[in-house]
Amino acid sequence: MKVTILDDWHDTLRGLPSFRKLEGHEVTVWNDHVQDVDALAERLQDTEALVLFRERTQIRTALLERLPKLRLISQRSVYPHIDLDSCTRLGVLLCSSQHPDTPSWATAELTWGLILASFRQIPQQLAGMREGRWQVSVGTTLRGHTVGLWGYGRIARAVAGYAQAFGMDVLVWAREASRERARADGLAAAESKAAFLAEADVVSLHMRLVDATRGIVTADDLKRMKPTALLVNTSRAGLIAPGALVEALRTGRPGMAAVDVYESEPMTDTANPLLAMDNVICTPHIGYVTREEYDIQFTDIFDQINAYAAGAPINVINPEALETARQTA
Repeated sequence: MKVTILDDWHDTLRGLPSFRKLEGHEVTVWNDHVQDVDALAERLQDTEALVLFRERTQIRTALLERLPKLRLISQRSVYPHIDLDSCTRLGVLLCSSQHPDTPSWATAELTWGLILASFRQIPQQLAGMREGRWQVSVGTTLRGHTVGLWGYGRIARAVAGYAQAFGMDVLVWAREASRERARADGLAAAESKAAFLAEADVVSLHMRLVDATRGIVTADDLKRMKPTALLVNTSRAGLIAPGALVEALRTGRPGMAAVDVYESEPMTDTANPLLAMDNVICTPHIGYVTREEYDIQFTDIFDQINAYAAGAPINVINPEALETARQTA
């Protein structure tokens, strides 16, 4: 098959063990980011199988209708960036492993790194030394403080383990079924959202972005946090109501934030107010960006291509497209 991979910005995939799974296919790898429909349509004219890096590129109807040879989109995880109905109508199969048993260890590690860096003010101390200053402030010990996990899935469970290793208490707020799982794991579950926000020294968001969770963290929620507390978001920017975090930080509740996700990505606007705040750590959506994580993810993605080529597709999201896809492949 003619396979095209978009958005491999650092040309990482060719060096991974999983890349050998594409032997026998005609593979083109693009290392830049393009969203213009005309440019993408030209690049993908002969593409039969399209490989995506998570949600870096939007695959919408206007583009899909200009790709007559496209038969398969292979990716991993959620797919809000893809017009699924148009894929089905046009006979394009979407295969996307939902990795039900495997957390993103890389994202959990980054979450913990942001918590530690924020409490010990590591970026500020580094900046001070580069300016010739010594010990610019006093940090806070994690031990004895409370990490609040808003949502309790695979990544949150891993973060809870890190918190316990550092001698922290863990408090969970989520749907009742998730809170029950947290209790079964020996963790405390908050009786109310208000109590959760008032007690936690760290609030870390661990929810998928769907219609029900968009804007679920409101300005009033943030006002309930301690002035010494930290808000961490390595999930999705849309979980927080637009503008609420910037305003909350300006008024002092919470006192700190660490964010890895943004409403529009890549976020290259140096005028973004979060970048100007000394009490905020910003990272460029690197939660899943490690070689090890890539190899795990692209093993699934390349297996999906080979399964499709063999006539037995796996991890099919839109099975309604199967008949059309087989007829036109």
